[in-house]
Amino acid sequence: MADLKLLYRELVSLEIELWNGIEGRLKAEYDLPLTSFEVLHLLSHRPGPRIQDIAEEFSITVGGTSKVVDRLESAGFCARRANPNDRRSSIVELTPEGRKLVDGALKVFEDELELRIGSVIPAESVREVTAVLSMLRAAGRALDSERKAAGQTSAPGARAPK
Repeated sequence: MADLKLLYRELVSLEIELWNGIEGRLKAEYDLPLTSFEVLHLLSHRPGPRIQDIAEEFSITVGGTSKVVDRLESAGFCARRANPNDRRSSIVELTPEGRKLVDGALKVFEDELELRIGSVIPAESVREVTAVLSMLRAAGRALDSERKAAGQTSAPGARAPK
C-alpha cells in the first residue's frame, strides 16, 4: 500500500523549499517577493485581469490579492484602470517599469527552476510528474465542488470537532 502520508510530506516540503529557494533569489536580486512576482508574471501574459481574476488564478482571497496589487501599484509596477465592461471593478495592468522588472525576474525564476528541477530529473519525468500533479489537483477540485454542492465541509463520515 502506498504511503500517502509520506507522499504528502514530500510534496508539502518540496513546495516550501522550492518557494523559499526561488523567493530567496528574487529578493536578493530584485527585492521582489515571490507572491509579487507571480502577480506581475500573470499580468505580463494575461492582459487586463480584474482583482477577482487574479485571486481565482492563484486560489487566494480577493482581499489578499488586493493587498498585493496595492503594494505593486504603490511601487509603480502596475496600475488599475476602470473596467469598460463593469464599472464596479477595475482592470490591472503592468506599467513599463513593471514590465522591465518582470522580464528580468523571469530569467532568475527560470534559472532557479532549472537548477532545482530541470537539472535533477529528465524532461520526460517533468512531463510525467506534471501530468500526475494536474490529475490530483483536478480530482481535488472536483471533490471540493461535490462537497460544496452537497453542503459538506469534510469527508463523509468525518465528525467536526466540538
